[in-house]
Amino acid sequence: MAVHAERGFTLLEVLIGVLVLALALLALTRTAALQVSQFTALRERTLAAWLAEDVLVETRLGSPFPAAGSSSGTRRFGARDWRWDVRVQATDVATIRRIEVRVSAATDPDAVLAQLTGFAGEDLQQ
Repeated sequence: MAVHAERGFTLLEVLIGVLVLALALLALTRTAALQVSQFTALRERTLAAWLAEDVLVETRLGSPFPAAGSSSGTRRFGARDWRWDVRVQATDVATIRRIEVRVSAATDPDAVLAQLTGFAGEDLQQ
């Protein structure tokens, strides 16, 4: 009479397999959460950069040779509120001004999300 060995997994092997699977799923969930967080931050920086470009262009269109000084304001853009700051400075060339735009969330004006520098002046007009 031949004795047949039972083939299959033991309870310990099944538990180890489930543990490995749980750890892998946990790591994937954490990675997905980080990706969502990074996507949100990237979206915020992109919107802030677009707003900085808009403010720079509006400053140039408002005056081909803007006066030196600072200004700031708020704007609704991309379904949220933003704060922008513009600083116009003289340069070594008397007919050119340096324009620096900074954009931050209206709720946290100290955390600059985008900064853009451009130039305007009489010598730069076509």
